[in-house]
Amino acid sequence: MTQFSRYHIATAIAMLFHLVGLAGLLFFKESNFVLTTPLHLLLMAGLLFYTQKKISVWLLLFFITCFITGIVVELIGTTTGRLFGNYTYGTVLGPGFKNVPYIIGVNWFIIIYCCGVAVHHLLSSISKKLSEEMERPVKQIKAFSIVMDGATLAVVFDWLIEPVAVKLGYWTWLGNGQIPMFNYISWFVISMLLLLIFHVLPFQKQNKFAVNLLLIQAMFFLLLRTFL
Repeated sequence: MTQFSRYHIATAIAMLFHLVGLAGLLFFKESNFVLTTPLHLLLMAGLLFYTQKKISVWLLLFFITCFITGIVVELIGTTTGRLFGNYTYGTVLGPGFKNVPYIIGVNWFIIIYCCGVAVHHLLSSISKKLSEEMERPVKQIKAFSIVMDGATLAVVFDWLIEPVAVKLGYWTWLGNGQIPMFNYISWFVISMLLLLIFHVLPFQKQNKFAVNLLLIQAMFFLLLRTFL
């Protein structure tokens, strides 16, 4: 089976599951459809590995880093309120460590990996169109762009998810229910650190499915944000 066919199969599966999920959440609100979220996220993570050209130890190390970092920062956040604000997770996302669902660590990987690959893909497309004389400065700013633009993309994605997550019971903001600005600041800083690791680790970063998945999920949450 070629990489080309894997990319199309994974994209078709992702589109199908997101369309079914969208219909279920919008038209069957009284059902327990939302409880399938952890399995859905595991499937998407699995498809990212399925479409990866080469699964190296460096990619696995990056996954573990994102997973552990995600769990740790969310644990600090929910117990102290210092990183993201005062919030608590519901039971929808399944079992976890203390009050943080394990699937959140997987979700951190999905978001950071997809954002990193998307920016890397864009920069690679731009560099191919430039002359050899201009390639060097492009390479020099590549790390900066992946870290900064990728982190910005991750924050925008978090902003898109927030109201939907609250409505679906993923988590609840305490107090007046307002999302503090330092939630997004913390997201940006943590995303930058993880994307720096993403750039430094020598694993294959060309994965068209990751770009498609980011677009599919963005449209999914945009529609839910609008109509849910």
